[in-house]
Amino acid sequence: MGRFRDALAGEGLRAIAEVKRRSPSAGDLRPDADPGALAKAFEENGAAAVSILVDDRFGGCFDDLAAARGATTVPLLAKGFFDDQGDLLQARIAGADAALLLLRDLSDEQARLMLAGGRELGLDLLVEAHDADELERATALGADIIGINARDLGTFEIDRRAQLELVAAAPRDRVVVAESAIANRAHGAEAELAGAHAILVGSALMRAEDPGARLAELVARPLVKVCGLTREEDVAASAEAGADLAGFVLAESPRRAVAPLPVPETMLSVAVCVGEAVDVDTDLVQLYPEEEGHRARNGVLLRDGEAVASVRDLPWLGNDERHWEDAAAASGRILLAGGLSPENVRAAIEAVRPWCVDTSRSLELSPGVKDHSRTRAFVASVRSPQGIPA
Repeated sequence: MGRFRDALAGEGLRAIAEVKRRSPSAGDLRPDADPGALAKAFEENGAAAVSILVDDRFGGCFDDLAAARGATTVPLLAKGFFDDQGDLLQARIAGADAALLLLRDLSDEQARLMLAGGRELGLDLLVEAHDADELERATALGADIIGINARDLGTFEIDRRAQLELVAAAPRDRVVVAESAIANRAHGAEAELAGAHAILVGSALMRAEDPGARLAELVARPLVKVCGLTREEDVAASAEAGADLAGFVLAESPRRAVAPLPVPETMLSVAVCVGEAVDVDTDLVQLYPEEEGHRARNGVLLRDGEAVASVRDLPWLGNDERHWEDAAAASGRILLAGGLSPENVRAAIEAVRPWCVDTSRSLELSPGVKDHSRTRAFVASVRSPQGIPA
């Protein structure tokens, strides 16, 4: 196990930021890309590792890898269509810590030889699969790092749903990377909750005016959930403000939604239920036990029936001065709810360091009707270390 794997295996979702000047599917992305400058910017904005395309079909070469190595200390992944030990040696000499192996292009015997050769050189190997058969092969080959590509390299078609299913099916003792089609925080969160340790992001960064700043936006935590939504205009305003999750209360409440509303691709939809989960085709379910006819204090966030985060809330219609302290002591992903507002959310984040913050009543004009200016203020306070902008 080397530097690349170790950089991806820590707590929280990690990002591999990719340098590529063009792609066969999209054409030119950033023809004048400076790999050294970009690698440094990515390191400064939260990248756990940097991927460098070294294939001329992507406008890359091994000199780009060497330039990046001279500019950054983070692990580097060499990406190309490697099928020879000499490719791995060249990548290692140029400064790579890891290299990509595409199972699509390799037999099992070739893959075994490449894995063994890479390890002898001190390289980690990211073994890429894009369907169930290739995932099974990668697992049987003993690949320690498995990449699941949403893009079919034969047709260039994207299937994020199939990718997420494969991520969820990957062995939990491997480091799993979701590759391609990550364009916003919600996409990253989907991959994370499915079981990915890291995301690999390329085109979205290369198209950005400021790739480093765009990376920082994609990896920003905590996520923001606006709950108690009942109107399409409030969903739209929440999305425009930069919220990542849209919550629809399906239990008895003044904020009860008739049904979950459509959400843009920049958001995940969440059904909020009490006592029993209701299948309404949302991305996630926030489930509370029932106590004396109302929700219990704490709950869980479910993906396909599996708990993926702990919901730490206030008592029903009550308060608790130790709420943030108790939430901070909890383990795993924490969705922090209960009394959060534009005025106090920054302090809550500093006290708890949650994965997501959840707000509802403090943004309302009346039950189920949001004040869009307060919605914007809440998100701005979450994103700004200084609190609510003046």
